Amino acid sequence: MAEGERFVDNGDGTVTDTKYKLMWLKVDSYQKRGKWCSWKGAHKFVARLNEKKLGGHEDWRLPKSQECRNLYDHDSKNYDFNDDIVHIDYKFPEGCGFTYWCIEDNGINAMAYNFYSDRGYLIRKSTKEAANMSCRPVRTAGKASVQGRTSATGRSRRE
Repeated sequence: MAEGERFVDNGDGTVTDTKYKLMWLKVDSYQKRGKWCSWKGAHKFVARLNEKKLGGHEDWRLPKSQECRNLYDHDSKNYDFNDDIVHIDYKFPEGCGFTYWCIEDNGINAMAYNFYSDRGYLIRKSTKEAANMSCRPVRTAGKASVQGRTSATGRSRRE
């Protein structure tokens, strides 16, 4: 690992964000399975990771929308499954989905986060739009010590 490197490939199918102390699945559900996932499918995908103890861990979960926002990096111009730009670090392989399910839900709706537009929004859990959804599970990998936090997302407006 290069000194000051934010994302570290752990060599076991995971990537650690050293800034926010989170461990992410290196490939998302679309890349791993070759198909989109519903809200229920995202939860089943996470449950399977926990059963398999991916990376030696069984505390995988869907990310909070704030965690997705912290993963968004406008300067990174990675590519999704359709060769469109998604703003996610290059440690994550090309060919990913662009909209991820988040853990927050409210009745018939759940949060989703879009890596094209840096936008979180509510979407129905059972909708045709779910046909373009994927998930990238995450787990806490320590306590983050982010200096000078200026918002609930952990980023300043200019960051």
